[in-house]
Amino acid sequence: MAPASALAIRHVPFEDLGSFVPVLRQHGFLVAYRDAGTDDLGQRDLLDADLLIVLGGPIGVYEAKAYPFLKSEIAVIERRLKAGRPVLGLCLGAQLMAKALGARVFKGRRKELGWNPLELTEAGRASPLGKLGARTPVLHWHGDTFDLPRGAALLASTRLYVNQAFSWQRHGLALQCHIEVTAAGLERWFIGHAVEIAGTRGIDVATLRRQTRRLAPRLEAQGPEVLSAWLDILDF
Repeated sequence: MAPASALAIRHVPFEDLGSFVPVLRQHGFLVAYRDAGTDDLGQRDLLDADLLIVLGGPIGVYEAKAYPFLKSEIAVIERRLKAGRPVLGLCLGAQLMAKALGARVFKGRRKELGWNPLELTEAGRASPLGKLGARTPVLHWHGDTFDLPRGAALLASTRLYVNQAFSWQRHGLALQCHIEVTAAGLERWFIGHAVEIAGTRGIDVATLRRQTRRLAPRLEAQGPEVLSAWLDILDF
């Protein structure tokens, strides 16, 4: 039997699958990336993959004129969700899922950048996100937000943004936050997002690195448990 396929759409090279890779392989997936902007996101393999993961990036869902590939990306997400094909969205990926489900995506009132816990809803505590435990800090790195799609279940909120995570039926999971990051991998984020960090009041690399060293080890253990629990629901 051929291994299951997991394709991840990557928008910048350093925002990758992080701690999720070992879990995907343990569940029998052959993991590969497709790079937005250079790879054709209208290819059939994105529709046929057993699992599609849409990663984060520093652009907005509403910037399709500047980044035309977003139209193809939204279309493939919409088609997969309608067909009952599993999709996992992280940060920009979650916003793209919201858009594909007909919800509005827009600029937030302020950036949410750094480590803070999620407040899980009752549905969230009963979902794979319950593996995070009580108030586990996760990484937030966004300035946009979205309305909750009609029919979606809200799983988590924060003080700044109500809509942080949602599930769509059995096969869609969207997380505005990052639970896939590792301490080592974030060193590349600190370089790649240097301009954004410098332009965000109250945030600097030294603070982010200090928070990461203290908080990332717990997330590196619990984030993969969330993914594993969701894959179990999907029978992978």
